Amino acid sequence: MAEQPVDVEPGGQNVAGEAPAAEPEAVTDDTTVHDDDVELERTIGLVGGLAIGIGTMIGAGIFVFPGLAANNAGLAATVSFAIGGLIALLVALPTSELATAMPRSGGGYYFISRGMGTAYGAIVGLGLWLGLMFASAFYLVGLGHYASAVFAELGVGLPFSPVIGIGLLFGAALTVLSIGGTENTAKLQNIVVGVLLVVLTAFLSYGVLDAFGVFGRTSVPEQFFSRGYFPVLTTAALVFTSYLGFAQVATVAGEIKRPGRNLPLAMVGSVLVVTVFYVVTIFVATSAFGADRLGQFGETAMVEVARNLLGLPGAVAILGAGLLATFSSANASILSASRAVYALSRDALLPRKASEVNLRYGTPHVALLAAGGPILALVATGQVELLAEVASFLHLIMYGLMCVALIVLRRRNPEWYSPSYRVPGYPVLPGVGALASFGLIAFMQPASIGIGIVIMIVSFLWYRYYAADVTLKGDI
Repeated sequence: MAEQPVDVEPGGQNVAGEAPAAEPEAVTDDTTVHDDDVELERTIGLVGGLAIGIGTMIGAGIFVFPGLAANNAGLAATVSFAIGGLIALLVALPTSELATAMPRSGGGYYFISRGMGTAYGAIVGLGLWLGLMFASAFYLVGLGHYASAVFAELGVGLPFSPVIGIGLLFGAALTVLSIGGTENTAKLQNIVVGVLLVVLTAFLSYGVLDAFGVFGRTSVPEQFFSRGYFPVLTTAALVFTSYLGFAQVATVAGEIKRPGRNLPLAMVGSVLVVTVFYVVTIFVATSAFGADRLGQFGETAMVEVARNLLGLPGAVAILGAGLLATFSSANASILSASRAVYALSRDALLPRKASEVNLRYGTPHVALLAAGGPILALVATGQVELLAEVASFLHLIMYGLMCVALIVLRRRNPEWYSPSYRVPGYPVLPGVGALASFGLIAFMQPASIGIGIVIMIVSFLWYRYYAADVTLKGDI
């Protein structure tokens, strides 16, 4: 990809007297070079981008949600996951266009702030940071549940629940690992996702054959809409957290090689792959037990499904895969949360200190700590469904506004906007993507909506206090 000059620079100052950093002097296939000689290396290829997307999504959707989703919607939870996948795909296509036009770290925040202005960007950017922290905490709590199940499987009786403690331990460890460099975390992500896909493909293939009676067993009969129709939509709102991974690829766009080719492939490809996995997982799980009994197993329901199909070896394999998956999801989310802080800081919406890059490792270490610290506090709550829905709320707001931002940029057609990929079906497809994203929020729990609205209000008030005079590209 050729260098992309930027014709309009951000301006203004925040209350600390800091102005937004200049746009990158050059965005190439290998680096993003800023005028202050800070160079953010492009070390993540297509496989790494797919690994971030699939690795983040494959965790919760398969290993944490099946019991909760089946309890809410029965076998029709397959439709819930399909709805989530459709909405994610409607957003992934516009996001791909925006990301090839603006392949910078920050993802949705960067797109919206440049397309719609500073106020929208501040609300979305701070919401993205907090939304990723809620998602990271959700994954870490899920990891704690799987680790606790390992102790139970080994017959180790503990006088206390280790779920929260294990989540906190891994949250701290992953933050430190990310400070050591994105190349380290990307390599780790590739290995973890590769192992997961092999294990899950084998397990689900066996499960599908078993469900159709190939091995002579009878599957549990299940009425499709056993809980009615409305729970399908409320469950779609709950499990949408499973689809946050494709946008996290855009969040690290500044570090992806050949972004014009790799960004669209990584985002769309990861959505398609995991949607198939999710739908098949719910089908296999409900065929083994039925929705009522499956729901009783909670966050580790898939361990019991594996035990039912393959005995103890199956349970052990899924326990290991569940640990890898929740670890992978948390790893990708912490990395992306730090990049959101990095982007906000460079735009003077947060103190400049947060965008400092560690000279030894080339990573934004202050931003990583700013993301990792609050995540640990959220993990301590242990509220799985609330963490998941608040993360979904904040991301759905961003997804809807990204679709709107694309329409705005197409209409304005500024000189600097020259994406190497253009979404088909404009303006209908991004318009439907925006409506679907905002519409799904209506089916969430009131508490989740309330917390999400409070975060948006606080984000706007912070912008008015700290950076009201800052102007970004969309304002000019």
